[in-house]
Amino acid sequence: MSDRLLVLVRHGQSEWNLKNLFTGWKDPDLTELGRDEAKQAGRKLKAQGFSFDIAFTSALTRAQNTLDIILKEMGQGGLPIHKNLALNERDYGDLSGLNKDEARKKWGEEQVHIWRRSYDVPPPGGESLKDTLARTLPYFVQEILPCVLRGERTLVVAHGNSLRALIMVLEKLTPETILKRELATGAPVIYRLNADATVASVLDLAA
Repeated sequence: MSDRLLVLVRHGQSEWNLKNLFTGWKDPDLTELGRDEAKQAGRKLKAQGFSFDIAFTSALTRAQNTLDIILKEMGQGGLPIHKNLALNERDYGDLSGLNKDEARKKWGEEQVHIWRRSYDVPPPGGESLKDTLARTLPYFVQEILPCVLRGERTLVVAHGNSLRALIMVLEKLTPETILKRELATGAPVIYRLNADATVASVLDLAA
C-alpha cells in the first residue's frame, strides 16, 4: 500500500539571509549554520524512518547543497535528483542584493512591506508571490505530483516562496492566509496525500 509521501524543505540559512539581503535568483551559498540546519533536517528525517525514491530542487546552489547534505546524512547519496528553475526563489528584481533596511530607506517602510507581504504586487523588475505560483505550480503538477501519486517517496528542497506557493495549493490557503505562513529554514514539512491528491495529513518538523 502506497503512503504517497511528499516532504518539503526550505534550504538552510544562506550567506545573504545572514546579511539581511534580498536574495531571489542571486546565488549565494549556505552559511555554517545553514549547513548545520541541513544536517539536522537529514537526521530528523532519518530518525522518523523516512527514505526517498526521488528528489527535486531548484537551479540555485543553496537549495542544491541543502539537498545534498540531507541525503548524505540519510545515507541516500545516489538518489535521482531533478533540478529546475521552476522551483527557484521568487525573483526580487531591483531589490535583489539590497539590504532590507536600505530598501526601506529608499522606497519607504510601507512600500517594501507591500512588496514583501502582498500576494500580487511585484517589486520593480521582479515577481509577486502570485507570479511565483504561476511558475512553480505547473512544474509541481506535471513533474512532482505524479511521482507522489505513483507511490514514489518524494523530497523537494527549495525556497521560502516557491514552497509557499505549493503549500498554498496543498493546504487550500487563501492569498491572505498564505502570507502569514512561515517556513523555518531546514525544517521538513511532511505530507501524506490521498489518491485524489488532497492532503491526508501534515507534520511540520520545525524545532
